Amino acid sequence: MTQTGHTPAVDATHALSPVPSAAARRDQPVPGRIRYYFGPMACGKSTLALQIDHNHARQGRRGLLLVRHDRSGTPTITSRIGITRDAIEVHEEMNIQDLVRAQWAGNQRVDYLIVDEAQFLSPCQVEQLAELADHAQVDIYCFGLAIDFRSHLFPGTQRLVELADELHPVQVEVLCWCGLPGRFNARTQDNRILREGDTVLVADTADGDPGGESTVRYQVLCRRHYRSGELGPQAVPAGQLSLA
Repeated sequence: MTQTGHTPAVDATHALSPVPSAAARRDQPVPGRIRYYFGPMACGKSTLALQIDHNHARQGRRGLLLVRHDRSGTPTITSRIGITRDAIEVHEEMNIQDLVRAQWAGNQRVDYLIVDEAQFLSPCQVEQLAELADHAQVDIYCFGLAIDFRSHLFPGTQRLVELADELHPVQVEVLCWCGLPGRFNARTQDNRILREGDTVLVADTADGDPGGESTVRYQVLCRRHYRSGELGPQAVPAGQLSLA
């Protein structure tokens, strides 16, 4: 109370302004949450995506599986341990909100979205996910790489980091050839690291023998060996970490 007996006005912009009462909050819809699970190649992101979908589905929730540029080249979420599920391919011009609205128009409930290879989403598509979480109470689970072969954040990853409620590094450790934890996805050809090129190169795509040295591959390295360009005492065997 002030000396005049009046309660001072509350500055609504103050960081410690009072929050609505519990009763008032119960009258408001609870927004969905955006969770981003990220890590280098081969750390189990797609496996985790399919496990989370399984856990939700068995509890009666209905979701959509989305993918952008899966390693198989098909609209599928595939894990390296052999688990596979059909998914909806998110193309460059797709509006994800319109996709969900089409489900509603067909009397299909959408409780959650699983988005694999989310690093390839555009920032605009990430904004659409945030709209679905905030205004349609859809839970969003995204899985992807953090950085590209140049060690820069993907645009989709950057926007997810900025907007997500939760950021989860995938805990399965991937090792560099030296034995240290690997975090950098090096693109290699002819036993050397490539530092330039298109950001999106999903599969082993090169002229010549698919198993030969000229094939473009990916190899997970620690920071020191990514920066020095050392790929280890021997070349990566054919098929190892060959896909983004």
